[in-house]
Amino acid sequence: MALPNGAGGFQVGAGNRAETIMGAFAAPQTATSTATLTAAQVVNGWLVANPGTSAATYTLPTGAAIDAAVPNAVIGSTFDWAVVNTGTSSGAVTLAVNTGVTDGGNAVVAVAVTTSALFRFRKVADSTFVVYKIA
Repeated sequence: MALPNGAGGFQVGAGNRAETIMGAFAAPQTATSTATLTAAQVVNGWLVANPGTSAATYTLPTGAAIDAAVPNAVIGSTFDWAVVNTGTSSGAVTLAVNTGVTDGGNAVVAVAVTTSALFRFRKVADSTFVVYKIA
């Protein structure tokens, strides 16, 4: 079914505001112990972390790797990434930045056990991103 076109924009559904808005999302990527994440684990949109009972540090991929994974991104482009920590006991997850990725605000903090966090990546130059923790 084609989306209706109205005055230069697109309307999802038939205009029924009570209609559930649905989308498509890839299956989550996963990680367990301390590791350097791949660009695929980040640009996928979400990561289910299960460090078990030990704390883990996940180093983000380089800005160049992220750039290669999203080749159509231009300066100012953003994408969101959620981390769902299913670890137990003291299995907190800490993010670490890498070359070409800067902490723009509270991104390099522990994601507590059995909690989630939402991050926004913003491209600021070729192979260069700033990541913000937004929730």
